[in-house]
Amino acid sequence: MAEEKLPTRAEDFSEWYNQLVLKAQLADYAPVRGCMVVRPYGWALWENITAALDRRFKATGHQNVAFPMLIPRSFIDKEKHHVEGFSPELAVVTIGGGEELAEPLVIRPTSETIIGHMWSKWIQSYRDLPVLMNQWNSVVRWELRTKLFLRTLEFYWQEGHTAHATREEAEAETRQMLDIYTDFAVNDAAIPVIPGKKSDAEKFAGADHTFSIEAMMGDGKALQAGTSHFLGENFAQAFDVKYLDQHGQQQFCWTTSWGLSTRFIGAIIMVHGDDQGLVLPPKLAPYQVVIVPIYKTDEERASVQGVARKLKEELAKANIRVTLDEREGPSPGWKFNDWEMRGVPLRVELGPKDVAKQSAVLARRDRPGREGKVSASLADLPRTVETLLVEIQQAIHDKALAFRKSHTQDATTYEELKRAVETGFAFSHWCGSAECEAKIKEEARATMRCIPLDQDNEKSAHGGQCVYCGKPAAKRAIFARAY
Repeated sequence: MAEEKLPTRAEDFSEWYNQLVLKAQLADYAPVRGCMVVRPYGWALWENITAALDRRFKATGHQNVAFPMLIPRSFIDKEKHHVEGFSPELAVVTIGGGEELAEPLVIRPTSETIIGHMWSKWIQSYRDLPVLMNQWNSVVRWELRTKLFLRTLEFYWQEGHTAHATREEAEAETRQMLDIYTDFAVNDAAIPVIPGKKSDAEKFAGADHTFSIEAMMGDGKALQAGTSHFLGENFAQAFDVKYLDQHGQQQFCWTTSWGLSTRFIGAIIMVHGDDQGLVLPPKLAPYQVVIVPIYKTDEERASVQGVARKLKEELAKANIRVTLDEREGPSPGWKFNDWEMRGVPLRVELGPKDVAKQSAVLARRDRPGREGKVSASLADLPRTVETLLVEIQQAIHDKALAFRKSHTQDATTYEELKRAVETGFAFSHWCGSAECEAKIKEEARATMRCIPLDQDNEKSAHGGQCVYCGKPAAKRAIFARAY
């Protein structure tokens, strides 16, 4: 069974990514251009992401709901910035049941409008607030340039929607959800992210402010990995979402929305992957451990497989996600390569000599070759595996953080910025003007990713000159080329 090698990341990062998604059986191209089919291995990864987030959402008082995917076209038109932002991407249904519809229906690009409509019925008094909701669904945005997971016509995500009595509460919610995304990215996905505020040019259509978590991919480009929006009273005014306050006065609600999608899988692939394939964080990997039995004769096979099955049971009892590769035909070496390509954090190699010695060889995915191999006794294998998984989780985070730091430059001049964005991030003073931002985008092909919330260092503290126009600038921003 000959296995075609992936292109290296240095040769062609984009093609390495495309082929890896297909070969690792995460997803495939659908018959409709721009859509994807998520395969079981990819969906298992997504389920682990959803579980990690859902747990956090519920712990902060959010409840899951389900709203329809079909939205009256007139709803989208009610909030002027929203319609401007989404009109080019809408998929519209005009015929139903063989007849032309009286009003066209939009397949949801996001749900602020239909939720606003329902809230206007449900929210009457300050006693009904806050409303804290989230839904897991898919949305459709008619994208022209697509890439599996990163940008598809239909994608899966969660969209949180909340309504509050005061501006302060809504702003606190917006920041809380950004913190939750940051915590998930760093601690579960082992991806160091930069939480920050978007510029007006880059904010969500209809928001007062947008915050995002930005991650550096393995080619130095940025990826917006999650967003949290403070919507002010914009949607409440458009959909008449009001409440009676304690003094009997009618007030508009303050609302938020926030989302993280299947593009996060793209982030995991591009942040941690190497030339051999995926490197999955143990906390999210569909399988944390794979056991590969090694034998030549039928007699060896019987003894090795018996021990391997027992090991699998023991690991599963210890709540470790484990699979046993009993495929007939492929050689152990082929299986090693296959599981390496699929990014399983830890491989257990078990042959007749290991069984005789009551030990096994453990191979870490994050450290290829001899360096990543350790011998471990079968008696306390679950404990050894647990310890190693914690080490791997930390090691891949630290590696990604070191990569980001080494590819981020404190660019004080425009020439330095242009050089920095060729290979990574430029961290530069920016005056806040849309004109400077547009010029940098046009000339350096780099966007202002975010103004990091953490500005606490000498260079930011004393202010500086805008990297483009030289005028005084109080804060620094991250500029980068992005997906």
